[in-house]
Amino acid sequence: MGYDDILQHLGGFGRYQRRIYVLLCLPAISCAFHKLAGVFLLAAPDYRCRLPYELENATYGLPDERLSMAYPIDTLTGKYSTCNYLDANFTDDYWASGTPAAGVRPCNHWVYDRTKFESSTVTDWDMVCDRNWLRASADSLFMVGVMLGSIGFGYLSDKYGRKPIFFASLVLQVIFGVLAGVAPEFFTYTLARMVVGATTSGVFLVAYVIAMEMVGPNDRLYAGVVCMMFFSVGYMLTAAFAYFFNGWRMLQIALTLPGVLFLCYWWFIPESARWLLSNGRPTEAITLIEKVAKSNKLAVPQEALDKLLEEDKAQQQDDTNEPKPSLLDIFKYPNLRRKAMLIFFDWFVNSLTYYGLSWNTNNLGGNPLLNFVISGAVEIPAYSFLLLTLNRWGRRTILCGCMIFAGMMLLTTMAVPASQQWLIVVLAMLGKMAITSSYGTVYVFSAEQFPTVIRNVALGASSTSARVGGILAPYFNLLGDYWQPLPLLIFGALAFVGGVLSLLLPETHNQKLPETIADGENFGKRKTVPGGDNNGDFGNIGGGDRDIERTAEEMQVLSKPESNAEGEDLALNAPKAEEDKKKY
Repeated sequence: MGYDDILQHLGGFGRYQRRIYVLLCLPAISCAFHKLAGVFLLAAPDYRCRLPYELENATYGLPDERLSMAYPIDTLTGKYSTCNYLDANFTDDYWASGTPAAGVRPCNHWVYDRTKFESSTVTDWDMVCDRNWLRASADSLFMVGVMLGSIGFGYLSDKYGRKPIFFASLVLQVIFGVLAGVAPEFFTYTLARMVVGATTSGVFLVAYVIAMEMVGPNDRLYAGVVCMMFFSVGYMLTAAFAYFFNGWRMLQIALTLPGVLFLCYWWFIPESARWLLSNGRPTEAITLIEKVAKSNKLAVPQEALDKLLEEDKAQQQDDTNEPKPSLLDIFKYPNLRRKAMLIFFDWFVNSLTYYGLSWNTNNLGGNPLLNFVISGAVEIPAYSFLLLTLNRWGRRTILCGCMIFAGMMLLTTMAVPASQQWLIVVLAMLGKMAITSSYGTVYVFSAEQFPTVIRNVALGASSTSARVGGILAPYFNLLGDYWQPLPLLIFGALAFVGGVLSLLLPETHNQKLPETIADGENFGKRKTVPGGDNNGDFGNIGGGDRDIERTAEEMQVLSKPESNAEGEDLALNAPKAEEDKKKY
């Protein structure tokens, strides 16, 4: 009898579990604030060079006749240059002459259009022209923090417990969130935001793990998806904060302070009973189980608790004696290696496209706040679609279909005239909705592809691939400064290719999940028999017997115990609950 069986005695997803689950979903809103705040903190409004005769409080607008006399044409964009101005005295005689100067000088100062954004880090620290890479680097380093946080806080939560790491992350998030809001220069701001990025893993992922460890197998899919919907709500609420707080410093602090409310969780949120059992603290686990049962007005049979303790003790002994597989085991066998590389690519593309589209709403034209709200709102039907179809249509069908559809929508933006900005927004939002569904699917699909003995480390590697995509996304968005549709075309092409390649992965829905390395290597392989077609598969031509012999040899090799590769990269493990939770 495992802990999942104990949950049945606790009423499955009972009243106590539902209450704690909702409380643990709320921090997802706060984490969404921080992950999406960069859209407004790093907003780049329209700008032009400040001419030598203009004062610091100069307004952005200039008459058309003066624009042609003040700025050269940028050959790349075909518009007036924003990084150079004409080398002239700008006297009344010069303006009246109607003949632009021949020389060009680089800008040292800029005038910004403050009608949409009163201030941002870009306007305060002039992160434009040859310094625009700083804008992308700030978001990129934030995602580096997310990656380091998923590694560090995941390890710490496994070692010291879910609850203390959740609150330590929360305290750090509040401190460094406020520090980012008062940062005097770019370096301090970026460092503080990187720490905040790390704490989003400690807060959201650890809370997610606690919540999932309290939910039975039948409810995990729904509980996991609904938790992501809370993140989408936080996504949309970020725009509301940006509407009321036009200055970036007040916005950053306002987005941070709600995290203080979650500190009161210390008196409400319990430690994970699963973690207590797996870390040699059975008495505390039993006390917690009895507390839950009492709250739900139920009773757990004593024999069930005794059996749980016996099985947990035996499991710990098995875990101690059994050598742990290495990440390198994935790459030792051709079929497992091929599937792993396809899955890593899918995670990379989904993360790159998801965050690329989320952070690119300011470049789509129209009202940036409205674009941002729509980008968050489309996630709700995307997740609802998964709830209705994931266990009916199969994982591969949804993953491939959504990625291909997203790719087609984004690639279509290339054919839209620049005057039809609304159509570009519609296509981009349809692509965002599809990629959100595929991103949710790839979590489930990849967990079911890998064998149990290596599932955690493989998912850790997959998560790292996703973080690399998030780190690179801001630099792809930077290309939109030169040609607006370019980021969308890159995201679309990669999503389309990823969807097509995913057809090479085997379907996992209603299939027995692989347990051993041998199962993983043979899962999805085409079976052949001498002189037959194996129920519709193409038979071997002049070599069927050799294929069967080779399969037998592979099984024999795979059945042998593998030695652990030295230097195993345990850091690739993402924050996790037990393996049965990992599917969701």
